[in-house]
Amino acid sequence: MKNKGKIFLLDDEELIVSMLSKLLRNEGYNVHSETKTHDIVNKIKSWSPDVLLLDIRLPDQSGIDILQELKKKGINTQVVMLTADDAIETAIKAMKLGAVDYITKPFNTDELKIVINNIIEKEKLKQEVNYLRKTCSEFVEKDIIGESSAIKKLMSKIEKIVQARVPTILITGESGVGKEIIARHIHNLMYGGAAAGYAPFISINCAAMPETLLESELFGYQKGAFTDAKSDKKGLFEVADGGTLLLDEIGDMKPNLQSKLLRVLEDRTVRRIGGKEEIPIDITVIATTNRNIPDTIKKGEFRKDLFFRLTAFYLHIVPLRERREDIPLLARHFLSYLAAKYNKKTIKGFSPESEKFMISYDWPGNIRELKNLVERIVVLENTEIIQPEHLPHWLTDHLTVKQPLDDNRFILPESGISLEGVEKDLLMQALEKAGHNKSRAAKLLNISYDTLRYQLKKFGIA
Repeated sequence: MKNKGKIFLLDDEELIVSMLSKLLRNEGYNVHSETKTHDIVNKIKSWSPDVLLLDIRLPDQSGIDILQELKKKGINTQVVMLTADDAIETAIKAMKLGAVDYITKPFNTDELKIVINNIIEKEKLKQEVNYLRKTCSEFVEKDIIGESSAIKKLMSKIEKIVQARVPTILITGESGVGKEIIARHIHNLMYGGAAAGYAPFISINCAAMPETLLESELFGYQKGAFTDAKSDKKGLFEVADGGTLLLDEIGDMKPNLQSKLLRVLEDRTVRRIGGKEEIPIDITVIATTNRNIPDTIKKGEFRKDLFFRLTAFYLHIVPLRERREDIPLLARHFLSYLAAKYNKKTIKGFSPESEKFMISYDWPGNIRELKNLVERIVVLENTEIIQPEHLPHWLTDHLTVKQPLDDNRFILPESGISLEGVEKDLLMQALEKAGHNKSRAAKLLNISYDTLRYQLKKFGIA
């Protein structure tokens, strides 16, 4: 029989000890019993039970005194007091001192089993919640990878939005930049992690289904609202109540549905299809899009008033090519995770040359493309250090493709040249021409300010 938990039993009546020990062992508990109070606190501490059944009236020391000593020494075992009918007031006092319950003699065995089972199940649930909160917090921290100024500014905005508990947020950015990851990060921060009350996080892709189906998914419907509505159905606005609803790719939502969404955002109520009741909702709505919303407004595809409502609080995630210094950090993070996932822990990292190729590549698919590349390498390659030859040709070839001839074309000497030396020299020239203004120097080299800072740091240029 599976061990259901550890029970420590302290009572001076040997008959009661024998009876309870047998009863609890038959239920699958591991039982340790004592009839004397000598050195009892140390024995309890040493055995570390899940539940202590403690008699109030003991010949040498009262159960109340033992309880107080346990609490004083920080021993947080769950204590159930065993008491006679005429000592119930003392048992209640014990509960005020930290006991979780009391059982009166003569015992109702069913009541005793229920009390103990409930205590152990509650304690297990508490431990699971604490574990989930810890792992969720670690997960959130590891998801947001980056040291670039763009990421630092983004995290600063997120912190302020979370502190203010902003109810509606828009996240923009190219496909693959991690908009849903940021949305989950906000949700976990705002609601204390997935373990804190199990606040729901519901996601729906607005581009993945027809308008009528999306409407019924979001708003729900009443029985008889249409032919197939054979029973009432909650919409996702109601399902997400008390948590977050993520409207992914909201730029593809049809204008008719946009007007209904605007009313929900303004009134914080929702009406099911075919229903008359306005149902209040308490949710955080996060919308994401990779489209240029002002362009869709000009084309009549997106409502201007909804855009203004959404952009009261918006976050833009820059593409990976504009924060190149984060590329090695992300690549190493994915490598560590995926090597463990595929049991390829012999793969330790990337060579400096491989990282240079990855930094110089523009990553049109952004973080998603980078993760997929690392996963491909982990699965297919057996090497300790990932070298340039392990990278796909399209990633390495882009640095060697011949440029059209023009007056500014650099001619490679027959004897070859140090690429690092050329890079460093060009950086120095750009700084001199720009009067040591980094922003102007970055423009002269047609790179972002963050990339320039990364290159200066790499070459140790003050």
